[in-house]
Amino acid sequence: MLMKPGVIVDVAVDQGGCIETSQPTTHSDPLFIEKEVVHYCVANMPGAVGRISAFAFSNVILPYAIALADHGVKSAVERSPDLESAFNIYEGNVTNRPVAEAFD
Repeated sequence: MLMKPGVIVDVAVDQGGCIETSQPTTHSDPLFIEKEVVHYCVANMPGAVGRISAFAFSNVILPYAIALADHGVKSAVERSPDLESAFNIYEGNVTNRPVAEAFD
């Protein structure tokens, strides 16, 4: 699929990016244009707003931490299936295929 002219922000550029045309940029030179698409691919975007990022991260992660503390891993995952994808290892077994492949 071809990208339409516009703007894209690649928040995962630190991990290789989500967009084929992405390449890391910096806060001092944050933009580049390719194929009529303005790219904003600043690595470590949260680092520019550390306090706000910490609050945002805490607000997202806290319910999961509380669920794990209140119910334990197995019950918390049963109650919240999206939590399951956060585990790379469970009871000594690698549960995430890319992690398993990375570590053979």
